Amino acid sequence: MVPLRLIVALSLAAPFAAAQRPMTLVDVLNVPRLSDPQLSPDGRQILFVQSDANWKTNKRSPHIWRVNTDGTGLVQMTSGADGETSPRWSPDGKTVAFLAKRSDAEFVQIQLLSNAGGEARALTNHATAAANITWSPDGAWLYFRAPDAKSEARKARERAKDDVIVFDEDFEQQHLWKVNASTNAEERVTSGGYSVLNYQLSRDGRKIAMECGISPLLTDSESEEVWLTDANGSNARQITQNHVPESGAALSPDGSQVLFISQSNQSFEPYYNAKIFVAPAAGGTARVLMPDLPYEVEGAVWAKDGKSIFLNANMGVHTELFQVDAAGGKPKQLTNGKHTLEAWHFSEAADQHVFTATDMTKPGEIFVLAVGASSPKQVTHVFDFLARDFKLPREESIQWKGADGATVEGLLYYPLDYREGQRYPLAVQTHGGPAASDKFGFGGGINYVQVLTAKGYAVLQPNYRGSTGYGDAFLRDMVGHYFQNAHLDVLAGADAVIKMGVADPDRMVKMGWSGGGHMTNKIITVTDRFKAASAGAGAADWVSMYAQSDTRAFRTPWFGGTPWQKDAPIGVYWDNSPLKDVWKVKTPTIFLVGEQDRRVPEPQSIEMYRALKSNGVPTHLYVAPREPHGWEELRHVLFKMNAELEWFEKYATKRDYVWERAPEPGIGVSPGPKGTTAP
Repeated sequence: MVPLRLIVALSLAAPFAAAQRPMTLVDVLNVPRLSDPQLSPDGRQILFVQSDANWKTNKRSPHIWRVNTDGTGLVQMTSGADGETSPRWSPDGKTVAFLAKRSDAEFVQIQLLSNAGGEARALTNHATAAANITWSPDGAWLYFRAPDAKSEARKARERAKDDVIVFDEDFEQQHLWKVNASTNAEERVTSGGYSVLNYQLSRDGRKIAMECGISPLLTDSESEEVWLTDANGSNARQITQNHVPESGAALSPDGSQVLFISQSNQSFEPYYNAKIFVAPAAGGTARVLMPDLPYEVEGAVWAKDGKSIFLNANMGVHTELFQVDAAGGKPKQLTNGKHTLEAWHFSEAADQHVFTATDMTKPGEIFVLAVGASSPKQVTHVFDFLARDFKLPREESIQWKGADGATVEGLLYYPLDYREGQRYPLAVQTHGGPAASDKFGFGGGINYVQVLTAKGYAVLQPNYRGSTGYGDAFLRDMVGHYFQNAHLDVLAGADAVIKMGVADPDRMVKMGWSGGGHMTNKIITVTDRFKAASAGAGAADWVSMYAQSDTRAFRTPWFGGTPWQKDAPIGVYWDNSPLKDVWKVKTPTIFLVGEQDRRVPEPQSIEMYRALKSNGVPTHLYVAPREPHGWEELRHVLFKMNAELEWFEKYATKRDYVWERAPEPGIGVSPGPKGTTAP
């Protein structure tokens, strides 16, 4: 006879076990996103943005929430139809400023809301959209950036449809303004033939450190330099003159130094892991604070006393907080875990860090870390339902040897209900950038590892040569030859998972977006080991890509010069172009691209598609209307996921696939190309 206590235990456990199920594509898209956490000046409350999938509007709806730092008192502060972003506490903690476009306004404006509740009021009625808001230390003013307004003559031409544009010159400069929090009076801070791209007020509110460029266009990012001005925009002083992009410029508490971040070395040569630089505020040579740091610095701020600097560093498959003496030296690691720390903010007033931490079960919960504390403290529990309701895959970091013997790292996700000794289909996903890395986390519409593993796939995300977080030599392996070791690292990673006994070599698929799409386009020209592939926003011909894209900064060092200079290295461009060897492709491959993609424009995908089509290789090209480089509309992302899964199932596993539908009845997504139910 079964003991009564065991029957009771089993009956209590059964509902929990029954409730757990694999995630669907819609489940993945419905997971909320938390961002922009901001600590109140007294350190007792946190404002943050939660974005939820809104299938009625076909996009994510961001709203502002507040929670006490002990995890209690969670409340939604805003609920406008168009959403709200960028919550910022007033210095006294009584008022919240945020950005929103209300129905009666043409552009996003600054709104003010009492922390006690009530209705928000519009603070600005600016002629263009406000962005990047900051309170002055006395709470009297709010600074913001905004594009200059179009001239009346230009508006008249646009109304008359006499609106031919001048390519790469059709923009308005972005400048700094401030608005009085009591009277709504606005004052211009900067003006001229340049753009303020970012800024930060000094602690006393008397100075502004900012990054300025000749235009707001990404194509002109190399013109960006650090400047220091008085709070009214006068007495501007140029701090750098190096022709590489900088970010995060901030004046030290004593006003003597300016720190900034740049992806360069001490000589300001480009294409290195991002490093911290410190320059004299009075002018002089900037120096790298930690020249031998093997990681990538994602953000840095002065400590409250100015004697040290806090930084968030990419260490390959995870990110961690560090603290380093302002004079340099070895940094002290403050956090450690199988996680990715994002949206990091340091509050001088509260002397605490706040950030989101992401892993496979918590895609971005908010944590706080007091200065001097031994470990972070979790604040929110928005994602507790994931581990409770769903079966989630096991995620671990693995290492293998590249073709030249170098150590390469990546993440491996095991199929749900994995059994040792059994081989599974393998999906190899390569990250974009390529100056980036795949880290511990939850994933989303690009990789949907929860659904792939639920369908029995193992998933490998290799941090191939060219990835950040592994030192400059690892990153710069692409200099002079994009595809030297990078694609070989990916293939060696697949072999490593096969050697582990996890992957079935006869059921492998390849996928990736942006830099991951470049990699997919290359991989299918060097091997037919993958039974199916999907390339999102990938490059075909580096010569045409160089001219078509909105950025060229990294591509020049890859190939040793521009394609239009005298004695141009055209051979290097062509030798690294997947189109050169596209005649070798046998792998059934689909291509996806956004109609408004400026980073990797549509013609690149068209070139690959037409080549495969002409050569009799199964293929489709999907172009998403309105979409930029990263697709945003929910139904478009769902289409992408469905199209890839159907393609992989058809060619790699020989299984039927039924497309998932959007939640609203009668709308759904189209099942494959026009006139068919399966490509």
